Amino acid sequence: MQNLDIRLKESSSISIASYAGILIAATITSLWLGSLIWCFTIDISNLQVFGLIPVILIRTFLHTGLFITAHDAMHGTISKNRQINEGIGTVVSALYALLPYQDLLANHRLHHRAPATNRDPDFYDQEPQSIAAWYFHFMKSYLSGKQSWILLIGMSIVFYSLLFGFQVPLANVLLFWLLPLLLSSWQLFYFGIYLPHREPSAGYTNRHRATSINCSSVWSFLSCYHFGYHWEHHEYPDVPWYGLAAVRKSLD
Repeated sequence: MQNLDIRLKESSSISIASYAGILIAATITSLWLGSLIWCFTIDISNLQVFGLIPVILIRTFLHTGLFITAHDAMHGTISKNRQINEGIGTVVSALYALLPYQDLLANHRLHHRAPATNRDPDFYDQEPQSIAAWYFHFMKSYLSGKQSWILLIGMSIVFYSLLFGFQVPLANVLLFWLLPLLLSSWQLFYFGIYLPHREPSAGYTNRHRATSINCSSVWSFLSCYHFGYHWEHHEYPDVPWYGLAAVRKSLD
């Protein structure tokens, strides 16, 4: 295990020192923006339901990628330059849902310090087995106070600007911007919070109070950018999302 720790630290240092994190963050953001612009020009009357579904799922996956990028920024794995990390984190958090990066960072630090406890803002200790109650608690914790007004006013400005300023059809805005945002929030919650941190029948067995989804690296990537390898993330928080599959493989 000690040799593995050394290899992981060396690998992480190389990754952080390189431009890989910046390139991957820029790629996800560019794909998100490019696909959004393209989707706003689609005449959905010419598409069948089976044609819409893949587009919505891809848009959801890319939208989730924005938050995953912000999450990597919180761990300093995009660049060894702190200002670049915070700059990228701030931009992608705003693109995701007008979320304040510094507030996300503060909450995420609490999550890592006391995962799956009453001090964890992502955990719902009152009904930890109720997925619906936990999800609404999870959303409420990020949309309370002034942030609820920022979201309401900000999203309204963007919404009406798209409709009347850029003449984007209402259906396109709903299907390719708002719906992927909602689906993405569920994807992040289900694979990154609920499945990893719900208490097993035998109780928690490690200090991270987390488990990992037992699946292939391909499904792990498609489901939520390897967020399902959650114990590995808590054990090695300096490893970026795209390095978690290698960590998992090394531990098998």
